[in-house]
Amino acid sequence: MAVDGAELWTLNQRLLSVVMDACSAELAGLGLETKEFFVLAEVAASPYPAELAAALMIPKASVTVYVRNLVAKGFMRREIDDEDLRRHRLILTAEGEAARDRALSALAAEFDRRLARITPRDRTELQRILVEMLKSAG
Repeated sequence: MAVDGAELWTLNQRLLSVVMDACSAELAGLGLETKEFFVLAEVAASPYPAELAAALMIPKASVTVYVRNLVAKGFMRREIDDEDLRRHRLILTAEGEAARDRALSALAAEFDRRLARITPRDRTELQRILVEMLKSAG
């Protein structure tokens, strides 16, 4: 029986949405909207707004809005890049790191609840498959 790629993609997207929805109250309690969380979680790896937009696959204008909100909330700050004075580097504040870590913990706990439904062997296989799929995406 052939596996439909679109169906697998839909199931994966649905799972991610269910997990995010289950954590939305906790994110709100931290003062974060869902997309702000994604920006907060990615900024250490992609510290420049254009990089952030590319990594998250969202418009640069949206990144600007999320960054502005996160700066206003005290979760990150902009600094002039010493190597290129035309660029701003985004840096998490201590509050931003704490919010990111708490949000990641909430997401991990919620995802772990779902993972508990499958065997440890299947979890290992799922991890292997996801890593392999990400390798071939590059």
